[in-house]
Order: sequence, then structure tokens, then C-alpha cells
Amino acid sequence: MPSATEYEDLLRNAELRVTRPRLAVLNAVYENPHADTNSIIDAVRGELPEVSHQTVYDVLRAFTDTGLVRHIQPPGSVARYESRVGDNHHHIVCRSCGAIADVDCAVGHAPCLAASDDHGFVIDEAEVVYRGLCPACAAESTQTPRKESLV
Repeated sequence: MPSATEYEDLLRNAELRVTRPRLAVLNAVYENPHADTNSIIDAVRGELPEVSHQTVYDVLRAFTDTGLVRHIQPPGSVARYESRVGDNHHHIVCRSCGAIADVDCAVGHAPCLAASDDHGFVIDEAEVVYRGLCPACAAESTQTPRKESLV
């Protein structure tokens, strides 16, 4: 996880002023991968109790626009934010608890970007969402409660 100085450098390199709310939001996104907006607001308010919802929304929008964070929204999920940017990775989502994990693109040089028909588009990103059960939910689903016989 980056240090406070590294967070400041990230903001400056993105041509954003260094402010306490921006530092707090950046820290929250790095500490909480794939966090939704409410989780980020809660984390920021732990550091800056007076920060408004709108400030956090505005900061997240600025961060997304400048490429500091990535906005994702797996089908059936609320918007989430992550600090892993600059690569073409994908996500795996647990069908039961909603946990999300990163999945690197298939081996090679971003083969996911080679569409069978690009329809004239210049493709620069591909999004794949894998679905299944996380280890904890898979283990829980194999532990079926037994009903005792009343004979």
C-alpha cells in the first residue's frame, strides 16, 4: 500500500490538488479493494467525520476520470472502485456472498482484446466477469444439515 507521500505524488501526477478528502478517499480505495461507495464513505468518515457524501462522490468521479481508480459494476452489483488500474484484468464474483476478486487476463499479451468481430471499433479494454462460489460459500454449501429420522 502506498505511503502518504506516494498518495500525494499520485494526486499531483494526475494534476489534482492534494486535499485531505482526496487523500482519505484514495487511502480508502487502496485499503478496501472493490469497495462500494457507502463503504468508502464510511472509511473516509472514520478519518474525516465532517466529509459529505457529495464530496466523496465528486472525488471518486475525479479519480475515475483521471485514471487513479477504476469504476467497476459487475452485473447485479452496485458500483465499486478499485486501485488496480492500467491493466486489462477481470473479476470473479461469488454468487452467494458477492465477494469479488481480481483475475488476470488470459496468458499472453491481452488476448481478450482480440474480438472475433470488432465492428470497426478501436478496442482498448475488455471486461469479463466470472461467476461462481468463493471458497467459504462453496464449503458451506457442501455442509448440508441432516434431518434426523423420527422413526
